[in-house]
Amino acid sequence: MWFWLALAALFCWSGSDLFSKIGSKPNDKHSHLKMVMAVGLVMGLHAFYEIFVGGVSITMQDFLTYLPVSFLYILSMTFGYVGLRYIELSISSPICNSSGALAAIFLFVFLGERLEFLNVVAISIVCVGVICLGVAEMLEDEELRTRRQEQANIKYSKSFLAIMLPVLYCIIDAIGTVADSIVLETLNESTANVAYELTFLVLGILAFIYVVVIKKEKLTKQAEGPKLIGAVFETAGQFAYIFAISANAIAAAPVISAYCVLSVVWSRIFLKEKLSRWHYASIGICIIGIVILGALEG
Repeated sequence: MWFWLALAALFCWSGSDLFSKIGSKPNDKHSHLKMVMAVGLVMGLHAFYEIFVGGVSITMQDFLTYLPVSFLYILSMTFGYVGLRYIELSISSPICNSSGALAAIFLFVFLGERLEFLNVVAISIVCVGVICLGVAEMLEDEELRTRRQEQANIKYSKSFLAIMLPVLYCIIDAIGTVADSIVLETLNESTANVAYELTFLVLGILAFIYVVVIKKEKLTKQAEGPKLIGAVFETAGQFAYIFAISANAIAAAPVISAYCVLSVVWSRIFLKEKLSRWHYASIGICIIGIVILGALEG
């Protein structure tokens, strides 16, 4: 059963990447807040299901205890959603998914966690891949960039911000993982997950008030539909991940950690994204390191 749950998490999170990207239009400056609204709605509904049907117990103290961790995870995701307006999913997803390597470094430096030689090798591979990806993005000839982006019908300009947004996701998500490892010593995983989903709901409501009530933006089914689908995939992936890891962590972790591979595949098939051979080589390096790290951490 763990294998099918791991595959479900793999497909759902890659699907979340794809539909979040489809819903993040470069000319919509509030698209990231609308994604927070969509994910907050779906996660809130799932949290209520877990409480009233699944029997998960949660108190205000539990909610507040997990709040800093929830905030870090949601902040990182928000930066990721902003980044999708400025850069290809093929580049963004591997950088974001490198947060596991950075979290391992943080755990080693700040909490004294032990790192085996193979962990160091895997982390080094990921870091080299991310650096190469950034270099490939920044040094690419502008004319070549324009030509390869014509098929996707979206023009992305070379910019420091475009690379830094997924990097910020990576850093903040890694900090969240460290905080998570500390807080989960006092909370069980089901309660923590419900607290996280309820926090997303609260922030989704605040985003709705800002975008719809204050800024008076209209929401349409055509524009917001992909965001809702992405939110469903994100929530389903989180649910499948929890049970897959609890059932067989050592086998499930490397399977799930490879979801950015599928994100790159989807971006090529459905978004018509086409990168240079240097981009793909760098992405391949990142993915190798991520999968090795996932296997070791499992």
